[in-house]
Amino acid sequence: MKRVVKRVLRGAGLTRERVAAARMFGERNALAALPRSSKPRGRGRILCYHSIGQPRTGVNDVAPARFRRQIETALELGYRFVPAQDIARTGGEAKDLALTFDDAWTSVAQHAAPIIREFGLPWSLFVVSDWSDHAADWTRDVILDWRALEKLMGDDLDLGSHSVTHPDFGRLDAEATVAELETSRRVIQQRLGIAPATFAIPLGQSMNWTPLAMTAARAAGYEVVYAQAEDTRPEGTAARTFVTTFDRPAVFRALLDGAFDRWEEWV
Repeated sequence: MKRVVKRVLRGAGLTRERVAAARMFGERNALAALPRSSKPRGRGRILCYHSIGQPRTGVNDVAPARFRRQIETALELGYRFVPAQDIARTGGEAKDLALTFDDAWTSVAQHAAPIIREFGLPWSLFVVSDWSDHAADWTRDVILDWRALEKLMGDDLDLGSHSVTHPDFGRLDAEATVAELETSRRVIQQRLGIAPATFAIPLGQSMNWTPLAMTAARAAGYEVVYAQAEDTRPEGTAARTFVTTFDRPAVFRALLDGAFDRWEEWV
């Protein structure tokens, strides 16, 4: 009986994932097709990726060939790639674009980094410290460990924190909030010899962050906190634009034009 229940629950979970993915596909294609303001954009844009060629991440995964083509498209359209911190701190210029990655999936080293470095671009990677510690069995072979991260480091890469356990900060009390922020920064410094100045909010949307968390992040030593989306992010955070598995060329161009500046995945 227990096995039957587990199969039913597993099936229900897969159904929910498929429904959510279908909804995302529909929303993004619909928004991409809508007319947009012709008003010139006055600041740069920071792109948020997760995995590149690691299908287990679902809607967060972008195929390597598509990722390469997105970079080529941006360059053809006259964009220049700059460090995310430059845009976060100053706003950047209208044709400034930055690459960031959350979670430290193994495909970032296997597929994303070689493509990025072939083009000679700056980029950012945000690490979940418990995941890179391989504290849970599921992280083995799918999340970069500290040795792999050390090999990946270079002058082109800004490595930041993505918390200890990837929680929803909107649901944490003050003690847990401080622990997630301070411990992740301390562990990264112990493992890699750098104290990150940047933090990417797990889940990253307006409901996933609080004024208390912002105060704690500043006290922990983070100078920049990244969130989504452009027009709905929490006060004091730097905007990022989420790139999904569904973003075919026309959708990606719409993304660059601001089609998803108010779009949040779970709202």
